[in-house]
Amino acid sequence: MNNMLDLLKSRRSVAPHLMTGPGPDAAELQTLLTIAARVPDHGKLAPWRFIVIEGDARHRLGTLIGTLHTSMHPDAKPETTDIERRRLARAPLVIAVISTAGPHVKIPEWEQVLSAGAVCMNLTIAANAMGFVTAWLTEWFGYHREFLAALGVRESEKLAGFIHIGRATEKPLDRPRPDLADIVTHLTV
Repeated sequence: MNNMLDLLKSRRSVAPHLMTGPGPDAAELQTLLTIAARVPDHGKLAPWRFIVIEGDARHRLGTLIGTLHTSMHPDAKPETTDIERRRLARAPLVIAVISTAGPHVKIPEWEQVLSAGAVCMNLTIAANAMGFVTAWLTEWFGYHREFLAALGVRESEKLAGFIHIGRATEKPLDRPRPDLADIVTHLTV
């Protein structure tokens, strides 16, 4: 079996709080984004874009997340709000994949959304192939309009996911996977 198949058979998500640095350098990031953009894209619309969140930007956005959390949960314990505030600072790099899908005369919007999902998966696999660990998350603030506006996401766009990228602090354990007998249907003549 080749290395790619071995990677695909064994890859798994790692919770961001189990990640550490260093994250990808500038050249590795360029490679990751280039690979991420090589997905099925009916009509060559590129119905997605990237927002790279690194360095102090993770903490600045975290301050907003903490403020939004407190406004939604005024009775929240300070330690709970602090956990929320650190959501984007746990991994050294977070890439927001933004779906720009919309009505088109020829290309169904659903196909455009699926293309953004494929971008997320390509990004996670490419990062894993480089030796990094990843987590593809959306989080509650990924649906909060005020947060999305601060991130630069337009009203017509949606977050496809935050891809957290770092190095594992410990070897990740596998989790149960679905039994193929439960999810596969064979149609024959």
